[in-house]
Amino acid sequence: MNTGTPMNTFVWLLKREYWENRGGFKLTPFIIALAFLALFVIVLITAELAAKQHGINVNGIQLDMLTQNLSPENMAKLNAAVDIGLLTLCFPIGIGLFFVTFFYALGSLYNDRSDRSVLFWKSLPISDTQTVLAKVVAASLIAPIFAVVAMIALQLTFLVLMTLFAALNGVNAISALWSPLHMIKLWLMMALLIPVNALWALPTIGWLLLCSSFVRSKPFLWALLLPVVAGVIVSWVNVMQQMSLPSGWFWQHIVGRALLSLVPGGWMNEDTIRSLRHAGGDFPETIVGLLSFDTIGQQLMSTELLIGAVAGIAMIATAIYFRRQRTEAYA
Repeated sequence: MNTGTPMNTFVWLLKREYWENRGGFKLTPFIIALAFLALFVIVLITAELAAKQHGINVNGIQLDMLTQNLSPENMAKLNAAVDIGLLTLCFPIGIGLFFVTFFYALGSLYNDRSDRSVLFWKSLPISDTQTVLAKVVAASLIAPIFAVVAMIALQLTFLVLMTLFAALNGVNAISALWSPLHMIKLWLMMALLIPVNALWALPTIGWLLLCSSFVRSKPFLWALLLPVVAGVIVSWVNVMQQMSLPSGWFWQHIVGRALLSLVPGGWMNEDTIRSLRHAGGDFPETIVGLLSFDTIGQQLMSTELLIGAVAGIAMIATAIYFRRQRTEAYA
């Protein structure tokens, strides 16, 4: 393998991660999207049978009549409602992405030691730092990129199916469902959220890689039980109350960040939503406001994200150290 420069070496390592995990990274989100679309087609067929008898209407008013004379304010609310519907479609893919990246990071270094392939990779002119960082990039960027592509494909197919279903019943739903500039903005925001989610996920990625590089066996139990047991002990001895912090602080900011930061959009906490609600707007506009440039910028500069990123980087550095030291594991 002619890797050449360190950059070429790193690119080859990324290709290796993709080739070895293509099923999880690429196929899983699209399989989930196809399964959802198959279910949705069944729902549409059922709805079509009902529509032949009753038509598509809301309280006796045809849908196309409702969208003909909407004011700009009402159209904005309609677009916000459509955005929420499209984002809701992405929820199963997001859950699938969480499980794929969680178990990928957890097993990425442990599996090399378990099957002793780590000895082969150490014989090549590839540093342990490059190897571990390639796995970080794969979990935080490559897998989410495929997931976002699958989400956009799912949304487009959903809109096409809904438009065709409405057309079959004599309703023009294009004005209600299709707003090109608005949709491009939504997809742009989804793409911009990839690096935000990646930074937010660093504590979990770092913790899982640390466990994967260190433990001799059963990395899942170590990764899960250590934070949970620590949370139980802290709650039992009332450490947080002694530090004038809420009792659930340790569970939210330590246990939760160590295990659940890989959940897409996990940074959308109650405080963020509450601040947007106070700024005005109803629920749909508040949810869509979470995808605004201002909100993304605020999250990138938030103390919680920066502290978590530093902690994640520290754990990744420790994982690199153990990668150099350990070459075996026990099943």
